[in-house]
Amino acid sequence: MARQARHDRQEVLGKALELFWSKGYHATSLKDLELALDMRPGSIYAAFGSKEALYSETLALYAETSRLQFLETLEAGPRRLQGLANHVRKLGCASDTVPSRACMLVKTLLETPDDDPGLRVQTENLMRGMETMFAHAFREAQERGELGPEADPQRCASRLQAEIFGLRAYAQRTDSREKVAQLAEDIARELEGRALA
Repeated sequence: MARQARHDRQEVLGKALELFWSKGYHATSLKDLELALDMRPGSIYAAFGSKEALYSETLALYAETSRLQFLETLEAGPRRLQGLANHVRKLGCASDTVPSRACMLVKTLLETPDDDPGLRVQTENLMRGMETMFAHAFREAQERGELGPEADPQRCASRLQAEIFGLRAYAQRTDSREKVAQLAEDIARELEGRALA
């Protein structure tokens, strides 16, 4: 019985994630949630506590899914810089099947005020975690002789995250599809170009 409840919760979180990712936190009403989740307000609050708590769980789910996809792409590359480049290329080819062309973390960061003690702090921490993974990949590339010793892995990671942030925000434009793919390719080729011969 508990197993079924977990399955139901994951299904609900998946539906909530799609809705929040599409509309954003503030634009999603309780009525929107009721319809998308097929749950009454009392059931939503009983299961998650609040709209913000539900959003927080979907944000964590989104970040974990993104993390696993990144690691899978990184490991599939023959070299670390190639894996990073392939990750950027995938981001530039966002499918029409996803709820939004922009990253959910980017949207949340832009939507929440600086002094938000909950969602803003969580979003920044999740983004720092991703940047730490980028830094680790750059450090591994350096240790394997792919990247020169003069490179600062943390600075490389911060720059890559800034480029991806810009790319994912730019993707929100309605006329951005081809441009985003081209820009992602430019970033990817620059990463590949840093590899030592």
